[in-house]
Amino acid sequence: MKKIAILVMAMVVTMVGAVGAQTQKEIRKERRQVEKMTTKELNSKATKSARKEAKRLKKQGWLVAPGALPMDKQLDRVYLMQYEYDENLYPKYIMAEAMSIGENYDGAKTQALELAKQNLAGQVQTEITAIIENTVANKQLAANEAATITETVLASKNLISQALGRVMPVMECYRVVKNGNKEVLVRLAYNSDMAREAAKNVVRAELEKKGEKLHEQLDEVLGF
Repeated sequence: MKKIAILVMAMVVTMVGAVGAQTQKEIRKERRQVEKMTTKELNSKATKSARKEAKRLKKQGWLVAPGALPMDKQLDRVYLMQYEYDENLYPKYIMAEAMSIGENYDGAKTQALELAKQNLAGQVQTEITAIIENTVANKQLAANEAATITETVLASKNLISQALGRVMPVMECYRVVKNGNKEVLVRLAYNSDMAREAAKNVVRAELEKKGEKLHEQLDEVLGF
């Protein structure tokens, strides 16, 4: 019996090892594919629009941080994401831009990112408010109910911004101003569906805190 148990264990270890080896092989293959695509992307020429915009920004003193993508390649990515649409032909990403000045690069960048997130939250607020107003026009929601939801949306900008979580800029550059401080420019792209869902969850939670029953209608009203 003991020999059988040892044999079974040996077979299990062998199988796990084989699966592990296969998984590692697949991971290495995927990494090679990503590296190949990345190399191809880096070696490809940026679009004419991106090169023109990069030239304009460079004349204004804007630079990219060491190790970052060249400015024209960053702009290429921005333009690509701006023109991506979902199956309903709505923009796939919400775009936002912000600048901030600080004594050091990291501080200015952090502030610029927060301002850009506030910009994103503001765009989501505007979209949700427009949807709510439309439901009133179509008599899907009473005016007093819509007013309560809209008031909650407008009061939740900071919470919506926080709900977006950590964001990564698709473009980032800086320039040195006259007093030696750093001015940082960032452009963000955030998935539209994720941003709307985050905002809806915030508004729902705030309505629940107020004891409003409207949170039960929110999913249907917003239709995300």
